[in-house]
Amino acid sequence: MSNQVLNNTGAEVQIKSPVQQPLQGKRFPISKYIAYLFLTVLCVIWIIPVIFGITTSFRSQAEVVSTGFRLLPVNWILDNYVTILNNTSTAPILRWLVNSIFIATTHTALVIVIISITGYGYARMNFKGRDTLFFTLLGISFFPGVVNLIPSYKIIDAFGWVNTEWAMIIPGLAGMGNIFLVRQFMKGIPKDLDESAKVDGAGDFRIYFSVILPLIKPVLIVCGLFSFTGSWNDFLWPVIVYTDVDKMPVTAGLLLLQDIYGNYRLIGQLMGSAILAIIPTLLLFLFAQKYFVQSINLNAGIKG
Repeated sequence: MSNQVLNNTGAEVQIKSPVQQPLQGKRFPISKYIAYLFLTVLCVIWIIPVIFGITTSFRSQAEVVSTGFRLLPVNWILDNYVTILNNTSTAPILRWLVNSIFIATTHTALVIVIISITGYGYARMNFKGRDTLFFTLLGISFFPGVVNLIPSYKIIDAFGWVNTEWAMIIPGLAGMGNIFLVRQFMKGIPKDLDESAKVDGAGDFRIYFSVILPLIKPVLIVCGLFSFTGSWNDFLWPVIVYTDVDKMPVTAGLLLLQDIYGNYRLIGQLMGSAILAIIPTLLLFLFAQKYFVQSINLNAGIKG
């Protein structure tokens, strides 16, 4: 479609009017829908046991035994949680939660300090055998942790830390996986910043605190979240080093609950205790989700 007009010389000129172009066929993104379907199926598989555990904690024991698998209870009750919270002698769940919060928080704080300083040494400082030492320790860390159980217990026992919170806080502070992430992130930071600081008279500690530390907050958030959840969910080690009920973290306490509640088939109380145990880490990820999603992308710290 076009319109004819006269120009300054009197000649006719055709002016094409804008015409809606036909829609070009777009390629159907079948792979995207297959991926969404696959992730949805996985989500359903993972979330149904969690929902069933939550709803079971609100069932009476008679309903648990009689109805079998039923996603929602017939009668919602709070008796299981009342029993759990009132039991402060054989199964002090609140005390265990406080112990776990103190252990995981202290462990995470120390981990952040240690891995940031260690990563700075491996990434920004030059000394003989630096890379050889780093990769040797990294290779040793690939051995399964169960190999170190007996030596670790001997060391903890020699320090007199059995049945204390230090048995949970100190081991694993210098995890090579976290140090590797921090080192790689730091290696992506231009060294021109260090040189500029040195020109101004700053030493290594001043460069670490004033220049590097503010730039590596993203990777420290990631390592902090992993360290907190790892310390909170640790099961085998606290079972080995704790025998005092009042000093146990919640994971070791849940094993004890299997003997207290499991023998009498008190499934509601057992599931209620497990739900209470996951609330702190669930809240942590809900409040830190924004920072976690932003921080998990470590491309800024890894050279391509």
